[in-house]
Amino acid sequence: MPFKFRLAAVVALAITAGCTTTEEANQAIQSRWIGQPADMFFAQYGPPESLYRMTNGGKVYTWRGGDRTRYIPAQYERVEQPVTGQSVTTEVSADGKVTKTSTSTFAASGPVRQRMISGPREEALFCEIQIATDPADRIQTIRASNDTDGEGLSLSRCAEVMGVKP
Repeated sequence: MPFKFRLAAVVALAITAGCTTTEEANQAIQSRWIGQPADMFFAQYGPPESLYRMTNGGKVYTWRGGDRTRYIPAQYERVEQPVTGQSVTTEVSADGKVTKTSTSTFAASGPVRQRMISGPREEALFCEIQIATDPADRIQTIRASNDTDGEGLSLSRCAEVMGVKP
């Protein structure tokens, strides 16, 4: 395997090895919070965004946090402007008479310019979690219901906000 490919494979592995996915974040959050009082979660991370009361006396909370806006600059690609033309070659004899004329076409690299392939934009980063409790308000289920990419190379904003380590 050529060195470039091995290096690319090592870099890709290193990047993904340090990232936590939403599923891994869910597993860590569930192991930490199932069976705990919902108030403990809200005391640590802030109040819920909404509450739905179930007929069995339990509740379903929606919590959202970790809101950030990430600026993504415009993306460009290099575009070379090809230059084409013709050249004329004339052979002249010693006495000054034209003996042969030939024309050839050529292509060459011209000036390089930048072409925008995507404009600048802002991207919202956040974590939304659904929490279902029993009538005593103890957490029965908890899961990330809407999880964006994290900051930098992270694959889960919820993992960042909840302090889940890779």
